Amino acid sequence: MPINNRIAAFQDDMTAWRRDIHAHPELGFEEERTSDIVAAKLAEFGITVHRGLGGTGVVGTLKGLGTGSGRAIGLRADMDALPMPEANDFDHASRHAGKMHACGHDGHTAMLLGAARYLAETRNFDGTVHFIFQPAEEGLGGAKRMIDDGLFSQFDCEQVYGLHNWPELPAGQIAVHPGPVMAAANQFEIHVTGHGAHAAMPHRGIDPVLVSAHIITAAQSLVSRGTNPADSAVVSITVVDAGTAANVIPDGARMLGTMRTFTEENHRRIQEQFARLVSSIAEGLGAKAELRFRPGYPATVNSEPEARVAAAAAAKVVGDGNVVWAPSPTMAAEDFGYMLKERPGAYIWLGHGGHRGPSCRLHNPHYDFNDAILTTGASYWASLVETILPRSA
Repeated sequence: MPINNRIAAFQDDMTAWRRDIHAHPELGFEEERTSDIVAAKLAEFGITVHRGLGGTGVVGTLKGLGTGSGRAIGLRADMDALPMPEANDFDHASRHAGKMHACGHDGHTAMLLGAARYLAETRNFDGTVHFIFQPAEEGLGGAKRMIDDGLFSQFDCEQVYGLHNWPELPAGQIAVHPGPVMAAANQFEIHVTGHGAHAAMPHRGIDPVLVSAHIITAAQSLVSRGTNPADSAVVSITVVDAGTAANVIPDGARMLGTMRTFTEENHRRIQEQFARLVSSIAEGLGAKAELRFRPGYPATVNSEPEARVAAAAAAKVVGDGNVVWAPSPTMAAEDFGYMLKERPGAYIWLGHGGHRGPSCRLHNPHYDFNDAILTTGASYWASLVETILPRSA
């Protein structure tokens, strides 16, 4: 099953859907217009529509023509845009200042709609498919909100699958990981309390800037000396805020940053070691410091059996030679990890090709989804359904 001929006939329609959504970006939990479009299209295709999970989430349910296997799977696309300005000047550029589809969720939505249309026409599978259109992936945890609202209790999927376009991968290729795909992400905040003084008389104070500098330097040891070199982890302090004048040692300082890991073991260990490091450095220099973590997304980890199924379905579309097996994961994060903690499944990368040059990267103001791969993504979804839920001859 290379690019599905029937899906190829949807190219113009999917492009129109995608560009319309791109021109009208909506932020997380605000996807009212996008949800209306999705729900209307699903209903038009004859698919049962459910709304309201996660606020603006939409789930379409379709049963195949099989004899009743009782099996069900979920396919997920995200719908939200980013709070950033767009620098493109084509006709479908964002019409809403400060909002942009800079991550390709417009394309993800259009591809899943295209697959839903094809599957509703053919129903060449035995079981049930739930098309999950999720709000608020960009930092707000829409996946968890849908789960908390009863996603898997109302739509009991035995497996769940997702995808993301990947500009670093050539168009026409699909990458599949048999384990970690994206990292868990947590934010942290450090407050250092010292004692202000005249900058010319530092001995009369306790300098929180100096304490912060020691913490910043020592924090790098959590990865370079505290983490197995075969594992991956990141601790980045990205904001340092202290002082108001060149000749004043301030009373306090504040730092912000992020911690990324693939395993829960590393997550717990680094968090515990970081807390001890912050406290002991501050105490040793006569100050006080408090470290607070704000939990973020869990790691996105594929289950290997489902990853192999995804790879087999991808090969039917792009060919064995264009399936990249077990590439290096990324330290970016994705809330599909919540779904993979609830159900086995796989999250693949769909080659995007950076078709508009080096600046066409995720979260870049010049980004635009490559419409040429809409048929690839929709054909992959159809292939996956027909591979997992085959009809008896």
